[in-house]
Amino acid sequence: MFARDIMSPRFHTLSPAQSIAEAVKMFHTASMEEQKRIFGLMVIDEKDQLVGMLSMYDILLFVQPKHIHVWNEIEDLEAQAIFGELLDRVKSIRVSDIMTTNVVTVKPQTHVMVITDLMIKRHIRRLPVVEGKNVVGVVYISDLFYHMLNKFL
Repeated sequence: MFARDIMSPRFHTLSPAQSIAEAVKMFHTASMEEQKRIFGLMVIDEKDQLVGMLSMYDILLFVQPKHIHVWNEIEDLEAQAIFGELLDRVKSIRVSDIMTTNVVTVKPQTHVMVITDLMIKRHIRRLPVVEGKNVVGVVYISDLFYHMLNKFL
């Protein structure tokens, strides 16, 4: 069993120049079209080459206020106003500003057990499958899990 056997050949991508607001909309669109929650998207440049990944975690980490751990201690804090300002600031940020650039990839002929090991050890939820310089698919941890589950049933 190899990456080519469990990968999804359909995937949504982002451009490095897109705004984070556009990326959030693409997360929603991708989730609706795939009928499952999509938590990360590949970032592809104008040459159709993988240059990064953007996850919901990356976005949430960026919008999280630095001193949020003291918010419960401040009684007169206008949390809604601060949160609104943070979200407004995010609209001007580009995908390339916060995406992960050190992306782990696999080849179509990578064995499922190697993929499992990578995903577990590196806490990876999605792995781009590349052939040469082109992305040909993506392996989601949920697809890997359910594929293995079906082998037990």
